[in-house]
Amino acid sequence: MRILVFQHLGVEHPGTFTALWTAAGHTIKTVELDEDEPIPPLDPFDLLVAMGGPMDVWQEAELPWLVAEKAAIRRFVRDLGRPYLGICLGHQLLADALGGSVGLMAAPEVGLASVRLTEAGRDDPVFKGFPDEVDCFQWHGAEVKRLPDGAVILAGNAAAPVQAMRWGRYAYGFQYHVEITPRTVPDWQAIPAYRASLDMALGQRAATLEADVGARLKTFGAAATRLNENFLAISEQ
Repeated sequence: MRILVFQHLGVEHPGTFTALWTAAGHTIKTVELDEDEPIPPLDPFDLLVAMGGPMDVWQEAELPWLVAEKAAIRRFVRDLGRPYLGICLGHQLLADALGGSVGLMAAPEVGLASVRLTEAGRDDPVFKGFPDEVDCFQWHGAEVKRLPDGAVILAGNAAAPVQAMRWGRYAYGFQYHVEITPRTVPDWQAIPAYRASLDMALGQRAATLEADVGARLKTFGAAATRLNENFLAISEQ
């Protein structure tokens, strides 16, 4: 499988998924959009992946490459009908590109959390083998406010009702981070915008976040492996 990855920040990469994809023999082409790298022709790729970032989907005037990215996402999932995986910002970009809306949350959601599968989520093959309540890691201050036509909510929680969604057969978005590695928290803490949301959300508890996440990395890694297997099985049908 040929995988095209859209990145918006060097430290927001596919993380755990990179090793899984490489081990399975898939090829990965990464485009660093925040560095003005051009989007290549989409036709040669089997899967499009869009990662997170500190920017927001509505910042098109400041970041004009967002316009091209949304157009590429729209063409890939709607016109070409190919699989898509969006994480955090990539989840929000999927919604926005297809006619939904994204806005700021009342307060950032950062740190350890859980999401609950909806009835549609329990029936969706991407969550095969998952419990109804899924432990996860969050770091976001915006959320999907309105689904695009044809999308279904697969998981949610009180902080953000659209934590996972599917559009069509193959396009999936996950607001929470399933790709985290031992470097995720320290790397993201060094980004000023992320540090600000961390301090706002957790206050003094921010000091223990790296240790708290480290204690759950084995569980999160197993969840990432299962989700990857489920998603690729859907994508290859």
